Amino acid sequence: MTISVGIVGSGYISRGLTAALRAAPDMDVTCVLTRSHVDRRPDFPYVSLLTTSLDRLLHECDVMVECSGSVVHATAVVDAALGSGIPVVTMNAEMQVTTGSYFVGRGVFTEAEGDQPGCLAALAHEAVAMGFKPLVYGNVKGFLNENPSPEDMEFWASRQGISLDKCIAFTDGTKVQIEQALVANGLGATIAVDGLVGKRSEDLETAAHQLASIADEQGQAVSDFVVCPKAPPGVFVVGTHRPEQRPYLRNFKLGEGPYYMLLRNYHLCHLEIPETIRMVLERGAPLLHNTQSPSVGVAAIAKRTINSGYTFARGIGSYDTRGITVSLSRNQNHVPIGLLEGAVARRTIAEGQMLTMDDVDIPDSLAAEAWRAVLTRMMG
Repeated sequence: MTISVGIVGSGYISRGLTAALRAAPDMDVTCVLTRSHVDRRPDFPYVSLLTTSLDRLLHECDVMVECSGSVVHATAVVDAALGSGIPVVTMNAEMQVTTGSYFVGRGVFTEAEGDQPGCLAALAHEAVAMGFKPLVYGNVKGFLNENPSPEDMEFWASRQGISLDKCIAFTDGTKVQIEQALVANGLGATIAVDGLVGKRSEDLETAAHQLASIADEQGQAVSDFVVCPKAPPGVFVVGTHRPEQRPYLRNFKLGEGPYYMLLRNYHLCHLEIPETIRMVLERGAPLLHNTQSPSVGVAAIAKRTINSGYTFARGIGSYDTRGITVSLSRNQNHVPIGLLEGAVARRTIAEGQMLTMDDVDIPDSLAAEAWRAVLTRMMG
């Protein structure tokens, strides 16, 4: 039986996923939902699959893959899919950490393996199955610049073939903050500090072990990242093991302990999504989601002075704001960076300031409603 897949989003990941699924023996793409003009997409190699009709997508697919990178749009689409009984696989950590908790328990709903959160979830499952006790769920970045110039971002976006907003979010750290917030919530970890530690080192294992020491002191596993230019673009888990396994782990080249790093030195994004689709359809179990009761969110920080009356074109991947992971219990009034699109500043916001709900007017949307519902449930 061939699995009919509907894809939401028509950008970089969608193009690669469409090609991968068309080559898979057990799957095919029935349509790709886009918000752009279908007749103005020469970059999309399968134009006949493009549609602007959500009803068509819901009618023609067995499973939906949401990879638009949007929060507001994705929230509405996922709501419709789950309401129709359609399993949803996302490669959209942005939506997961903002409104994903609203959907947990309403049907089959999971983040996919391929991006760092899904890969970390899979690696963590393997580590626990082998008897390791995780202390660090880590992400590897090669570069970080919290306030990159427009010239640099336009150059790198063009060179890498990705959208400008995605390039900015990768560079200024917003993306890794979002990913590690999802990891913390989904794997039952915490964050050591708001904004994460973000160890910078030329040696990945040394930095990873330093994070493990911090987690040990706090008595709980942490979600964090390392900036290491020479390390591969993967994920890692640092954990401890039982004393009787120490000589074996030494012989297996994992070192003397007490901390052992397991490294997955790649993540292949869209190429790994098909396996998650098979998993959820066969077992009905999620790989990773934001849980019904998340403990961390991603707040917006002003990169520059924002004047009263200013309308934010977007939050994630902009020259206005960047995101940092924060404790929800200590920052109940923060503005989730995923909800900033179309928001209007009520007053002047200083550079470096964390935006609060008193600073901006957030447009009405299901996403905003979902966020309020999750926050009310948590704090209630």
